[in-house]
Formats: sequence, structure tokens, C-alpha cells
Amino acid sequence: MSVQPAHNAASDVQNPQEGHRLADMPVHDPFVLADSSSDTYYLYSGAAPRLNGVDRHGVLVYKSKDLEEWEGPYVVFAIPDDSWADPQHGAWAPEVHAYNGRYYLFVTLHNEGRPLEGDPVQGYAKHWRGTATAVSDSPEGPFELLNLESPVVPSEQMTLDGTLYLDEEGRPWMVYCHEWVQTLDGTIEAVRLSDDLSSAVGEPILLLSGSAAPWLRSATASESEQSVPSVSDEPPVYVTDGCQLYRTSDGSLNMLWSSYEDGSYVQTIARSASGKLEGPWEQLDPLVKEDSGHGMFFRTFDGEWRLILHRPFKMPESRGYLYPIKDLGDRFGLAE
Repeated sequence: MSVQPAHNAASDVQNPQEGHRLADMPVHDPFVLADSSSDTYYLYSGAAPRLNGVDRHGVLVYKSKDLEEWEGPYVVFAIPDDSWADPQHGAWAPEVHAYNGRYYLFVTLHNEGRPLEGDPVQGYAKHWRGTATAVSDSPEGPFELLNLESPVVPSEQMTLDGTLYLDEEGRPWMVYCHEWVQTLDGTIEAVRLSDDLSSAVGEPILLLSGSAAPWLRSATASESEQSVPSVSDEPPVYVTDGCQLYRTSDGSLNMLWSSYEDGSYVQTIARSASGKLEGPWEQLDPLVKEDSGHGMFFRTFDGEWRLILHRPFKMPESRGYLYPIKDLGDRFGLAE
């Protein structure tokens, strides 16, 4: 599939400015790219008409030299009219990765006008939802969709929050969440990607299920009734989102992911017992609660690990928060 130009909505964002602080910036599903070629931190979040003055959903970026003061926002991607996704139906969980000399955007898009089979679950109808990939020569965009026809994972599956993972041979994978709306017990899965990151290669593999988190069992009166979120007279559901993978100093493979405990967002972490993507994956203690989640790790230009996540879950109140992180050898943990 040839690359097609994206709609440019940069002029629709009103008055980008310098001197922003994280506490002032409404961000959701934050992702930081520490770009060593420019010594600049790029913070990506979704762009929405009612929040950012754009005419369609897309992705915006703030940039900083010190993680204290930020400049922006600037739109780096807007959903084009000729793609499978609807420009008015949202852009979730954007992240940007440097890969093979270019920059690749992973972003979850939607089309509520293209329904999928199956009855609604707790009021949520099934429709096209999945991660798309786009490319640019700059972390500041503009990013152009690699496939205008469909998301990376086949469109009959409701998926979200895809992230790039390179295995021991340097082969690209997308790790993503299979939506609880379709599965009830949400999962995290992985699929090989083509070398240009435009499409899936082969069948996905299951990494873990949301119900595997042992701390969810303490959230309810009995294990047989555990439910996230808790809704009476409805089947229990288990949310998975915000998956990200990192290796520790001893080569252990850790995965960040998020779910809910008693209706409150939780940032948690798992570890592969084999050190490989296939797992098996064992759940570790949550890192942050207090309605916090969808986090990611990055390293500062001084070599220090940081976690950024958002709190609370709902926009427009949601803000980004930074935490210092320790590499504990076989796992990551919050620094004291």
C-alpha cells in the first residue's frame, strides 16, 4: 500500500505556547519519545475537536528539553477522509518509535459506522476499532497512514493500544490489547509485522488475560464474582489496555499494562518467566493505583528511567505524571 498524505490540521490548534507544565496540559495515554538526534523529549497525546480546537481527531505533540517546561501543542497527525477510520470517532493511545531511520506512529482509530457481529456488552456496541501505523521523517510529523483500508489486525477483531516490540532477532511485532467489549475477558496478544510495519504477518499469539491479575481477586467479595468494572446483572469483564514492553539490566522482559480495581484505573506490571515474548507471563504487584494508568517507561538523556502515566482516567481532567523508576535486575519498580 502506497503512503497517502494526511489531512493537515496544524493550523487548527490555537496558539501553541512555551512554558507549559504537565499539571496544565490535558493529556490522555501519554507517550514520551526521548529523541537523541535532537536532545528533545516529545510527548504525544490524542487531539480532539472539543479539547484542542481541531476539526477532526488526530495526534498532538508537546516538546521539551528538560521535562519541566513544554512547548505546544502541535498536531502531527489527523485522520484523513479517505481512510477506513472516521475522522470524528477518536484517536487513542498514540506512540512514536524510531525504526530503520524513520519515525512510526501507532494509534488506535475507530469507525462506529462499520458494525461487527454480536450483541452489545454492557451497552457497548461492537464496531471497527484497531491500531493503525503511520510514518514520517520527523518526530514532529506530519505522519501519513501506511494502510488506508484497514487496521493492522484484521478488522473483525476489536483491538487497541498497539505498541512496537523488536524480538531477539530484530524482527518487528505489534503487541496489543484485544478489547473486553468483544471478549469479556480482555487479552494482550502479539502479532508479527511486515518489515515496513504496515500489516500483520501470520496469526497472533496470546500473551495474557486480564483475569490473570491476582490483585483483581481482592477487589470483590468472592473470586467467583470478581468484575472489572463491577456492573450488577451483567457478566464479569476484565479490562486490558496500555501494554508496553521493556528489558531490565539482567535481560528480564517486563510488560506494563493497565486494568481496573473497583472501578479505579491501575498501573500494573508483568514479567516473562522465559524472558521471551511468548512468556509465560507472571503478574507482579501494581506500580500505581489512585485511578492512574496507561503508562510507559522511557530513559532520560542522563540515563535515568522514568514512568509517565495519566490520572484521573476521564478527560478533560486527565494530566500526565512522572515517576522515577529503578531497574531492580529482574523487574522495574518505583524509586523510593
